Amino acid sequence: MRHYTYGLLGAVAGLALATSAFAQKLPDQLTWTAYDVGSGGYNQAVAIGNALKNKMNITLRVLPGKNDVSRTVPLRDGKVPFSANGVGGTYMAQEAVYEFGAKDWGPQPVRSLLLNNSDALLTIMTAKDANIKTMADLKGKRVAWVIGAPSLNQNITALMHFANLTWNDVQKVEFGGFGQAMQGMISGQVDAAFGSSISGPAYQLASSPRGIQYPTVPHSDKAGWARLKSKAPFFVPFMGAEGPELSATKTVEAATYPYPVLMTYSNADAGMVYAMTKAMVELFPEYKAAAPGNGGWDIKRQVFDWVVPVHEGAIKYFKEIKVWKPEYDKANEALVARQKVLADAWAGHKKGSHADDAAFMKAWQKARADALTKAKMEPVLTEW
Repeated sequence: MRHYTYGLLGAVAGLALATSAFAQKLPDQLTWTAYDVGSGGYNQAVAIGNALKNKMNITLRVLPGKNDVSRTVPLRDGKVPFSANGVGGTYMAQEAVYEFGAKDWGPQPVRSLLLNNSDALLTIMTAKDANIKTMADLKGKRVAWVIGAPSLNQNITALMHFANLTWNDVQKVEFGGFGQAMQGMISGQVDAAFGSSISGPAYQLASSPRGIQYPTVPHSDKAGWARLKSKAPFFVPFMGAEGPELSATKTVEAATYPYPVLMTYSNADAGMVYAMTKAMVELFPEYKAAAPGNGGWDIKRQVFDWVVPVHEGAIKYFKEIKVWKPEYDKANEALVARQKVLADAWAGHKKGSHADDAAFMKAWQKARADALTKAKMEPVLTEW
């Protein structure tokens, strides 16, 4: 069901690792932010770091962040150049929604390098003993809400919306981070949480007395998909095949999206972005089997017209290896234009007077929706 861009190229697989050329652009020490220790994104970053060390003598330091804000702050402040981030630190940061709509945030000029499109799922996982077989079965159940993690929470909101459910239909249980939410499910504090099917906690849940189950998202339910997409346009229909209780012969009809997204900001040095992208593609054989889900970084699985723009440095490399098509330029330009509409709306909004932070946020919700609507762009979210 997922559409990948193929056509590369036996040439890429056969490219020699030009170590000295990489080293001219990448520093001897790199730092990425990523999800919590034990998460799929963290494990993949560590595996990529091993490949960088072994083949290029570059040390990759991985800074775990328990939520979208903590992963994105170091990029915004120029402390780190890249993040293996989620949809919160990319799409929602771009859109300035939820925590990113606060006064000290606003629309972020994010850019992607590569997307991980693995056979794993980013979805609601449930304890098997809670008997949640479909999204509709979440009604009345205990569902995790992670403080400071708009992507996790919005994703659950969207998947519940598939079944015409809201947070009023479930019991909201708050946690301080993804890892805590998953541990809460293992210990019996909650019945459902959003996460990656290849994360360490997913395997822990599966081996616990509670077991693991993935509520289905039928691909034939067009009305349900329209509701889901209205809340989260980054989701795509997919047959999950990687993770506990999943395999090529035991798949689940589901919804997911790329994770992690190797991302940066628009002002990142184009040469460094080019070199990082090149290293990721050409080192792929070295790390593809080193962590669950790493196969999703394959250049043949890239989606070049997702929901955030691609950085110019990455585009330069993609053009060199002939995977970038002219139509991607148009899609990228439209996404950059969307970011400009949001940035202009934010600049105007900040000049206004607001009674308090809550009033500021409420007014931003309207200003944002009005600006995007005027520009003939879909607001997607009008309140949160």
